Amino acid sequence: METSNRTQEILERIQKILDEKVNPQLALHNGSAGVTHFDCISNTAYIKFYGACAACMSSSDTFENVIEKEILTACPDVKKVLVDDTVSEDILEMARNILNKEQPR
Repeated sequence: METSNRTQEILERIQKILDEKVNPQLALHNGSAGVTHFDCISNTAYIKFYGACAACMSSSDTFENVIEKEILTACPDVKKVLVDDTVSEDILEMARNILNKEQPR
């Protein structure tokens, strides 16, 4: 129970950092970032890019120079920040549906 509460508090703190310090900058480029999960064993936060930032060639620079720096500075519980590059189940399901339909003749 304590771990769950601690994890939730850290997730909320990270998202607040993103909302206040990072997302206003990313919004200028039609994108945003969000925390997807926090591993309390390794103290690792996972961040996902959304919108135009998800496919931007500069996202790795933005991640290292802005996101990672802001989170590690403001949240001492976090020891590592990684990009969450997983694909959502919704997107996978949409792709399956497209692939399973017959091609028009």
